Amino acid sequence: MGLFMDADGIPMSFDIFPGNQNEQTTLKPLEQKIIRDFNCSEFIFCSDSGLGSLNNRRFNSFSHRAYVITHSLKKMKEEDRKAVMNPAQFRKIGTQKFVDLRTLDETDEEVYHSVYYKEYPLTTGDMDETLIVTYSPKYAAYQRKIREGQIERAQKILCSPEKKRKGKNPNDPMRFVKRTTVTADGEIAEKTVYDLDWGQIEKEAMYDGFYAVVTNLEGDVNEIIRINQQRWEIEENFRIMKDELGSRPAFVRREDRIKAHFMTCYISLIVYRLLEKKVGKGFTCDQIIQTLRSMQMTLLNTAGGYIPSYTRTDLTDTLHQRFGFRTDHEITTKTSMRTIIKNTKVVKRTEI
Repeated sequence: MGLFMDADGIPMSFDIFPGNQNEQTTLKPLEQKIIRDFNCSEFIFCSDSGLGSLNNRRFNSFSHRAYVITHSLKKMKEEDRKAVMNPAQFRKIGTQKFVDLRTLDETDEEVYHSVYYKEYPLTTGDMDETLIVTYSPKYAAYQRKIREGQIERAQKILCSPEKKRKGKNPNDPMRFVKRTTVTADGEIAEKTVYDLDWGQIEKEAMYDGFYAVVTNLEGDVNEIIRINQQRWEIEENFRIMKDELGSRPAFVRREDRIKAHFMTCYISLIVYRLLEKKVGKGFTCDQIIQTLRSMQMTLLNTAGGYIPSYTRTDLTDTLHQRFGFRTDHEITTKTSMRTIIKNTKVVKRTEI
């Protein structure tokens, strides 16, 4: 599934493709449709490296288009990687003064929450690009904590009598387990020895806190970094569709039913995102959706009205305030309920 969203996280368009189709070829037609349908005078494409092929970057280098694409430091040439990860000549965002990362006191609260960056020119074929490398002490601490937990799990695997397995993915703790075949003196049979791979651990620790994007934009680095930081919302959109809206797994086979299934999920995602903008940033996705699902009403035949069967919270208060009616502290008559339902079918032009 290919999904486009705007800078506010609101879905704009989507399309679905066969699972065996190269995702890099799906970008151009959908992007051209977005630019045409929404009459975009300027377009900045922001994505992970999966869609950031050379052809797609070149496509977004013309006609008022630009790109901000994540870039893997591990896959860079060694000479370039050493240059961009050299701790000298970084700058703190918002200043022009050079900083050596080795001199930072990361126990200082201000330093811990700051982000430092370095710009590095790249030439890719006939394209001039800029690599922006950032370093965040907070992000480094987060990555160290994650890795320490994985090392602890790897040690438990070493102590387990069970047969050692191969790592299933790049984040599997087994990547920190080294397998060595040895032959002891006086023995004919070979023996397999397992131990922690400290070389691999140190290799990964080199990248703690570092993050890189490649772009053809010129100007304010703060703005480029801000654009990339919004990319997490596209990941959250997919997570919401999968976990909360049930887009996966899809228990349908016919093409028309597959499209109908994902269209339903896509429309639900738009409604959710608009609602999220309405209630503000003080609530999580899980809180909003679970609260909406729990807001049931009970019909009292004797009183001829409805009473709430849910618990009143700050979120239910906010929802009632934003939408101009209440169902939580009094009996809602049948007439009032019919009016509320009727108003949901009236198109109103409001500002989000």
